[in-house]
Amino acid sequence: MESPHGAAVVAESLGLKGPRGWVFRDVTFSAAPGTLVAVEGPSGSGRTCLLLALTGRMRSTEGRAETGGLRLPRQAAAVRAIAALGPVPMVSELDPAFTVAEHLRERALMQGRYGATLRGLLRPRAERRAAARARIDEALEAAGLDVTALPKAERTSVRDLERLEALRLSVALALIGTPRLLAVDDADLKLSDAERDRAWALLRSVADSGTTVLAVCSEAPEGALTVRTAHAADAPAPAGGKTAAPTDDPTTTDEETADAFAETGRA
Repeated sequence: MESPHGAAVVAESLGLKGPRGWVFRDVTFSAAPGTLVAVEGPSGSGRTCLLLALTGRMRSTEGRAETGGLRLPRQAAAVRAIAALGPVPMVSELDPAFTVAEHLRERALMQGRYGATLRGLLRPRAERRAAARARIDEALEAAGLDVTALPKAERTSVRDLERLEALRLSVALALIGTPRLLAVDDADLKLSDAERDRAWALLRSVADSGTTVLAVCSEAPEGALTVRTAHAADAPAPAGGKTAAPTDDPTTTDEETADAFAETGRA
């Protein structure tokens, strides 16, 4: 498959094999910038590993992939610079003991230190602080998180956040770095129907702003580009979304996924 000009993410017969067998296999799709991509499948079907492979955090074992025009896994470091992770268990998680403000300050500090130009680093401290605050406010607005509505505002601990609020915070933290690609694991996990609708509305708004979104889910929303990691016969019918080529191996388990982490390594 030729890489479409300007595509944000491209996968062709992409697969990852661990010591117990295939974690995912034969994944083929192409997504333009600003696309909402729903990675659909049951738990243990390799959804998270596919997410990590496409964001440069895990090495695939067959096929080819590009993110932002960068070849994977050869240019994985460059991909990591443009692809941010939202919540991903064991990889990118909120610290329940931290407050919302502590998480935001830490991420803004890291972005200011490692993502800034030399000129930016040489600016007066007051300017750097103002720029960091502006990045935080912009990210919070994009994620739809009103910290003044939280029980203790920015001093609210992560452990006291509702599931949807925690998702919004994770997305805001990722957006502080203005990524070209945002990856979110378990986007619809433990959400009511109404909360699930709001979560997808959030991710759609991020995609509409131009940031491509890869979101792992159990059921894709209407209108999303759907990529399945389960066998076609075992996967649920699409919810009105476009469907990309599925894997042909339905036997992946949670143990195989865990083995894949150890076998391929994570950046």
